[in-house]
Parts: sequence; structure tokens; C-alpha cells
Amino acid sequence: MHIHILGICGTFMGSLAVLARDLGHQVSGSDANVYPPMSTQLESQGISLCQGYDPGNLQPPPDLVVVGNAMARGNPVVEYVLDNNLPYCSGPEFLARFVLQDRWVLGVAGTHGKTTTSSMLAWILDYAGLNPGYLIGGVASNFSASASLGESPFFVVEADEYDTAFFDKRSKFIHYAPRTAILNNLEFDHGDIFEDLEAIKKQFHHLVRTIPANGLILYTRGERHIEAVLEMGCWTPVQQLGVDTPRDDCEAQARTDTLFWNARLLNASGSRFEIEKYSWSDSGCAVTAVPVEWTLSGLHNVRNGLAAVAAAHHAGVALDSTAEALSRFAGVKRRLELRGTVRGISVYDDFAHHPTAIATTLEGVAARLGEQPHQESGGRLIAVIEPRSNTMRMGIHQAQLARATEAATLTLWKRPEDAGLDLDGIIADSNGTARAFDSVSDIVRFLVDYSDAGDHVVIMSNGGFEGIHQQLLEALAGREPRA
Repeated sequence: MHIHILGICGTFMGSLAVLARDLGHQVSGSDANVYPPMSTQLESQGISLCQGYDPGNLQPPPDLVVVGNAMARGNPVVEYVLDNNLPYCSGPEFLARFVLQDRWVLGVAGTHGKTTTSSMLAWILDYAGLNPGYLIGGVASNFSASASLGESPFFVVEADEYDTAFFDKRSKFIHYAPRTAILNNLEFDHGDIFEDLEAIKKQFHHLVRTIPANGLILYTRGERHIEAVLEMGCWTPVQQLGVDTPRDDCEAQARTDTLFWNARLLNASGSRFEIEKYSWSDSGCAVTAVPVEWTLSGLHNVRNGLAAVAAAHHAGVALDSTAEALSRFAGVKRRLELRGTVRGISVYDDFAHHPTAIATTLEGVAARLGEQPHQESGGRLIAVIEPRSNTMRMGIHQAQLARATEAATLTLWKRPEDAGLDLDGIIADSNGTARAFDSVSDIVRFLVDYSDAGDHVVIMSNGGFEGIHQQLLEALAGREPRA
């Protein structure tokens, strides 16, 4: 079957293309914005890419058109599909129909951390020899691709709450019917499709309704919006996760839920911690602890890792094996990915585009820098942010953004065009630790003059950001050495 995917370079649709190819189908696709890492991955997989949405890309007509959720009525290729009665479906529908049937689905949902947690979980299962299938909205460094059919009943899927397609306004995760579900967190996001937080909670409860009674729901202790969703009705066993939870509380929660999971921090950055499993039986509470030391930092990643461990445990993986796998986890591209170090200045690429994700990422980097025994002459944390997501551009998170960057020495903002975000107000609230620029070239020139050896530049965007990472590295390489 020839399948053509509209919006193929989106993280979800690109991963779906890999699965369709592995199912034996001929796969091609179109997208308005073709850029790495997804475009590189697709081309390496032998998948044909077309720039733009010309209806001619559908000649000869494919057997099935898979429509990404970025596609809207009025788009010429969408109109062509409808006018010519071509068979079509959404990406989540394709995944459910052709891949997830009869699989043990492990779904990872939440406002933040879905990609990283899904990558960790798939890697833990793979490390244990279970050969899982997976679809991840990014490129995990432990795998050669962002998706695989696998060779076992287990399938890990990043369960996104964004809407499915222009003809199906339910959240994507409604299609997946997971047996093991991680509900990482829940905050307001995607203001372009959700009216308010209550609308998102409603979709999360639709997900809860699909999880079977012999399944498992995992969530972080104290996530009040997740707790509110579960209070709407829950028919599935629940286990909670904590970080540095007092031992008495761990034991009490284990008595209620049979199991409680806790991460005991061994340093401030979270690069070293112990996973504690509190299990309750008639003989009392038993505690098992295993250490993890890894290259990641930040409490958000500790929580992500703990959730992945608990989900893998539900699938039958021994605790020792999960800890070993986490210690060997190599991270995800565009999740604080080190792109290069030039003249002692480290440049990172990060996908964070919500105030909480920005804050936790920067706090993790700052904590790790604080643990280093000495710094070079710079040693500053510089954040560079492109407010590109629809929610950020609408100004919905206006009040939180200045506070989200407090861990950085200096924050540089790329000024968006035609946006409701009051960037000048954010800068005024930042007490002299933020500046705004109209162009990427202006940001690069400033950083070349300002940065020094030992500095860490974290560039944040959910898009390509005009290739600023490579531009900066090349400009730094061409800078005259400083005395």
C-alpha cells in the first residue's frame, strides 16, 4: 500500500512514517517546513519528502492519505483529498488500527516530559531484552530512529493531548487505549485549541476511562490537577511517585496503594539518586533501593526516570535492570542536547517552550554548574529563547515567563512578529537580566561579544530557530582569541 503523510516532518507524523515503512508500505510525505533532525531521519530511512503542499504530490493517487493535525481546511492538498474522495485518516487512527491492536500499550501523557519519559521507558524495556515497539515524538540517542515496530507485545507511545486532526478534535491519546499509563503532570497549554484548564482535564479523564481494570496508572504525588482528574472517576489501580518524600509518608502511601515509588536525591542537580520501591504486604512494608548515576540533571528528569522505572516494573522488568538502563540512558536530541563547545563556551539545544519546562531545565543546569569544583572565567548560564509555540505567542503565559528564567544569568529573547506576547513587559519584570532582539543574527553577534570561556548557552525553541546553534558555533570559532 502506498501511504502519503501530510505534515510528515512533525515529530509524531515522522515517527509514524517510520512505522508505516516498517510495516512494508511505500511511504512518502509532504510538509511546509522540512528541517533536521526529523527530515534527516526520514531521508535516511528511504522515505521520500516533498516540500510544500502541492496537490501534484498526490499523483499518482496514494492508497491512503494520513492527515497530520497541523493540516486545516483551505489547504490546497486537503481540499484535493476531499474533492477527489481519496481515502484518508488521522495519524492516531492509523497507529491504533495498524500498530496497537493486540499490544500491551504503555502510554506516557502529561504537559511536560512525554518525549524524555517515553524514550527512557522504551530504552529500559529494550535493555531488559524485551524488544519493545515504540513511537516517540523525538529522536532518542539510544535508538537509531524515533519509532520501531518491535518484536514483543510491548509498545511505548508518547500520548499527546493535542487534538487529532481537523476532522477529529479529540486528543490524540484517546485512540491508544494504554494498559500502563503515566500521567506525568497537567498544566494549561495549547491555548490555540483548549479554552481553559478544565477542557484539558476533560480530555485527560477521557483517557482515564480507556485504561482497563487490569492496567495501572502512575502519577507524581501532589500533582493536584491529575488528582482532580482521577477524582472524576477511576477504574484502574493507581501508584504514586515522589521525590525525597519522607519515609513515613512513603510507607503510608504504600499501605494504601500496595506500592509507592520514591527517588532519594544524592546531590542537588539530580545526577545521582536512589530509586526506592516501598511495597506493602501483610508482613509490613518492604523497601528496595537501587542507585542511579547518569548524565542528565534536573528534578524533572529524576521524576521522568522514576515514572519510566515504575512503568517498566509493571511490564515485568526487575528493578536492578531498570536502574542499570537509566544509568546508560544517553538522552534525547533537542532535550538539553550539547551541540558543541567552542573556545570553552558550551552551546545546547533544548525544546522547552512552556514556563515550567523552561524553569526546570535551567534550574537543573544551574544546579549542575554549582556542583563543579571550579569554573573558568565565565561560568554563566545564558538562556536564548524563541517564543514560537502558539500558546507562548498568544501571551497566555506572560506572567510566568520572567520567573521561569530566574536561574539564568541572562536571558535573550527573539522578538516574535504579530504576537500577543508583551516581551517588553517580561524584560521589565526580569530586573535587568533579559534583553530582546529582532533577529537571530543580532543575537549571535551579541553572544560572540558577551560570552566567555566557561559559559553555558541554552537555546530554547520548538522549531529550527533559523539554525542559530550552528551559526553561533561558527561565529565563536571565528572570533579572535581573548587575552
